Amino acid sequence: MQPITDRPIRWGVLATGGIATAFVEDLAAVPGAEVHAVASRRADSARAFADRHGIPHAHGSPADLAADPEVDVVYVATPHSAHHAGTKLLLEAGKAVLCEKPFTLNHGQAAELVSLARKRETFLMEAMWTYLDPTVRRIAELVADGAIGEVRTVQAEFGFVEAEVPGHRLWDPAVGGGALLDLGVYPVAFAQLLLGEPDSVQALARLSSLGVDARTSMLLGHPGGATALLSCSLDAECAQRASIQGSAGRIEIDRDFFHPAGFTLHRAGAEPETFRGPAKVGHGYGLEAAEVMRCLRAGETESPLVPHDSTLAVMRTLDAVRERTGVRYPGE
Repeated sequence: MQPITDRPIRWGVLATGGIATAFVEDLAAVPGAEVHAVASRRADSARAFADRHGIPHAHGSPADLAADPEVDVVYVATPHSAHHAGTKLLLEAGKAVLCEKPFTLNHGQAAELVSLARKRETFLMEAMWTYLDPTVRRIAELVADGAIGEVRTVQAEFGFVEAEVPGHRLWDPAVGGGALLDLGVYPVAFAQLLLGEPDSVQALARLSSLGVDARTSMLLGHPGGATALLSCSLDAECAQRASIQGSAGRIEIDRDFFHPAGFTLHRAGAEPETFRGPAKVGHGYGLEAAEVMRCLRAGETESPLVPHDSTLAVMRTLDAVRERTGVRYPGE
């Protein structure tokens, strides 16, 4: 990839749903970013989105967006089940890609995309904003520096109550529905940021009548003996908190551990220390866009903060959890 250093970086957006809207709104606050085009499977949907957000070009298919010579990078905001096909199309056309989480439905699809990006020397990154959040990065630094000693256990939960409605994306097997891929990717990614990839995976789930998981609990074992106790749910309200427990203290995140406002450090024998992170700008997606653009201006094909290997490791764990709970998607 040739570095883009002499002009704004032109974005395309694939899909027109709520998360695409939030991303486009946040791009307005990212210096040097321009939204050039949007694409949808329906031309009228793309046109309406473009008109609503002042985007110059609307395309009625992903292929048309991939062929647009003015687009440098595309944000893929489609349902999980369409991530693989859309990202593959864009990479083959030479476009840099920021793909929403979960990266794909399974590890096999993810590995194919990473291999293609590396072969084409084209930038690719999962939109894992947790790994870019300055507060989470500060937590990871404290853990790495031994602030709580040797980490013994990571606990994290993410869930809410969503009525089980046939056809809703959260419950539809055809689009990768269920709690694990939509919500469980966050606690798994958080734990693996701190502990690395597990060498043992245990899981239990309550499956919905539609065949996807309404609730999943996970116990991950990591090299050295550390464990992660994680859960995700579409049928129970959760505090969305996390705790990192070590041999010399612990770190508590009371809310929204995946992009927290702050945290409390408890060192053994010392008064608790409360840390507050910087104020969030917009919805938080600007962090992802800024890192992508930094990489494109430097000619990098992979972010050191959201590396391909981390994305693949998370997908391997999610696959292992589904294997143990019996969740399968059409075509697998």
